[in-house]
Amino acid sequence: MARLIPLGRVEYREAWARQEAELAAVISGAENAVIVCEHEAVYTLGRRRGAIANVLDAGDTPVIEVERGGDVTWHGPGQLVGYPILHLDRPGSPAPRDLHAHLHRLEDVVIDVCAALGLPAGRDERNTGVWVDGRKLCSIGVACRRWVAWHGLAINCNPDLSAFERINPCGLPVGTMTSLSVALKRDVTVGEVEGLLSDRVRDW
Repeated sequence: MARLIPLGRVEYREAWARQEAELAAVISGAENAVIVCEHEAVYTLGRRRGAIANVLDAGDTPVIEVERGGDVTWHGPGQLVGYPILHLDRPGSPAPRDLHAHLHRLEDVVIDVCAALGLPAGRDERNTGVWVDGRKLCSIGVACRRWVAWHGLAINCNPDLSAFERINPCGLPVGTMTSLSVALKRDVTVGEVEGLLSDRVRDW
């Protein structure tokens, strides 16, 4: 069973440091962990070559390069972020030494959360993440060290989507991103979604 670590709203670098600490612990034999939090506004750049070119106008928002795969994305208020730190090389792992299976597992749990809210969601064959009616609801990007996966997923609950208009999110066109609140036509809070996500990752 994973250790669930709720951090509330936290600066990105603080959560990143906590990930590093939990990563070291899991590599050393600790149980898996899942950090859940909400960030102050930040743009993060993954390892994809040329990702910086997809930052159109960051303004005063920090831009931070990180280890995860993928391109540029935004994190900030109204978005729930989950960082599962999971050992993929232990007996019973549902994604043994298989990062693609791990990514699908992350997509599956978000699709299940959406279903619990009454929203049909799914995958896009060409792009990682969770999608609703051709628009991206959840971005996913991971890193792996000694078969322990970290970084994770970001679900747009009720953010100001204009933050995504200042980048090509995940290398995709401006206007690609949506939120649970937009899709469901009601205010869906981070707290509501955090409870649903937490219930589904405790056994990881």
